Amino acid sequence: KMSIRSLPPKRKKMTEQRSTNGKSSSSSSSTTTSNNTNTYTDELTVGLVQMSPVWLNREATTGKMIAYIPEAAEKKCNLLIFGEALLPGYPFWLDFTDGAKFNSSTQKEIHAHYMNQAVCIESGHLDPFCDGASQYSMAIVVGCIERPLDRGGHSLYCSLVYINTEGEIESVHRKLMPTYEERLTWSAGDGHGLVVHPLQKFTVGALNCWENWMPLARSALYAQGEDLHIALWPGNVRNTTDISRFIAQESRSYVLSVCGLMYPDNIPEDVPFADLIKENAPLWLANGGTCIVSPDGSWILEPVVHKEGLFTATIDHKEVRKERQNFDLAGHYSRPDVLKLHVNRKRQSTVEFED
Repeated sequence: KMSIRSLPPKRKKMTEQRSTNGKSSSSSSSTTTSNNTNTYTDELTVGLVQMSPVWLNREATTGKMIAYIPEAAEKKCNLLIFGEALLPGYPFWLDFTDGAKFNSSTQKEIHAHYMNQAVCIESGHLDPFCDGASQYSMAIVVGCIERPLDRGGHSLYCSLVYINTEGEIESVHRKLMPTYEERLTWSAGDGHGLVVHPLQKFTVGALNCWENWMPLARSALYAQGEDLHIALWPGNVRNTTDISRFIAQESRSYVLSVCGLMYPDNIPEDVPFADLIKENAPLWLANGGTCIVSPDGSWILEPVVHKEGLFTATIDHKEVRKERQNFDLAGHYSRPDVLKLHVNRKRQSTVEFED
C-alpha cells in the first residue's frame, strides 16, 4: 500500500523572489528536526502567514505562498504556517450562488473548476513547498484542497499537510467533518492524519477550523504529547478570539491560529460566474484573526484583522513545562482506568486489492 509519507519530494533549489507586499515582526534560530531534544534550546521561532489567495488559481496562489518562505528564513523561522484551504481557496461561492440547489448547472461548473485547481500531492503540486522546507531547514504547514488519487481522484478534501525540515511530507490530515455548507463540495476525511511531529523541543499537532471544537480530536493529539497546537482557519476573527485561549488553557500548550483573508477584488474574472459571486458578496469574506496564545492563556499576538503579511514570534518551551506542573491532562491529571479514547488512524478507502 502506498503511503503519502513515502512520496519522495524533489530537491531543486528555490529561486523564486518575493512578489507581494507582506508585513512582519520578530526573530530567533533555525535547525533540523530531531528526537534528541537535549541538543536544542527552549526557543522556537514561528511564522504565521495571513494572506488572500489568488482565488481558485493553484499555480498563482502557490507562487504567492512560497514567496513568504525566504522572508520567513530571513526572520529565522523554524516553522511556517498557512491557513485552511488557502491553496487554491475556500469555497466562498456556496453562500452567494444558491449552493444547495440540487443538480444546478451553476454549481457543477464552479465545482469542476475547483476540482481542476485542487492539489494532487501525487502529481507534485506541493514540491515547491518541500523544496523550500529543505533549502531553509524549516517545517511548513500548508492548508489545501486535496484531490487524492487514493480516493479515486474525483473528490475533494480539506487537508492539512505537515512538511518536515528535510522537505519530506510527514502527514496529510483530511478534515474529519466539513462544516455546514462545506459538505456541498468537500468530502469527510479520516483519522490517518491525527498525528504529531517533533520539532526541536516541541511536539506539534494541528487541526482544521471547527475540528478544533471537537474534544476527542483534540484529545487524540494531547495524548501524543502535543504542546504546540496549530489551528487553521479560512479567516474570521469571531472564530479565533475565544477558542484559541480556551485550547491553550485546556492543554497548557502554545496555540497558533492561522487565518486567511478574502475580498471580492480577489475573485479573478476567469472563475466561473465571477460576476454573480461578486454581486452577492459582502465587503469582505474573510477578515483574518491570526493570533498566538501562550500556555497560560495570555496573548502573545492578539488577533490580527484586515492585515496581510508574515507575523512571527519566538516561543519558549519552558513555559509549557511550567504550566504542566499543576495540570497535564494526558499525564498526571488523567484517569485512563476510567476514561480512555479509541482512535482509528487507518487511511480509509473503498477498496483493498490483493494481488
